[in-house]
Amino acid sequence: GSKESILNYKLKSKIDRYYCLEIELETGRHHQIRCQLSHMGWAIKGDLKYGYPRSNPDAGIHLHAWRITFIHPVKKEKISIEADTPDEVVWNAFSKQQDRTTSD
Repeated sequence: GSKESILNYKLKSKIDRYYCLEIELETGRHHQIRCQLSHMGWAIKGDLKYGYPRSNPDAGIHLHAWRITFIHPVKKEKISIEADTPDEVVWNAFSKQQDRTTSD
């Protein structure tokens, strides 16, 4: 049977027809974010497998883990790793918009 898949999301910003969501997974199923967003009618930009109509020029999809947090398996300490968004037009627009909101 199917397994429960839970994620929480928050709308961070919107530019034209694109939305920037902050997503926190409670379960970690294969393709969970892609599948659940597509099911809600929000296919990820460039994600042909889950319903976006066009591919991105680099064949990637606009899904980015800016922060990953986990418990170290030996030390049992919380580890958090962050990464900047890719240098790309849509990501840059969201970053600029975020910079404006945080500086206000």
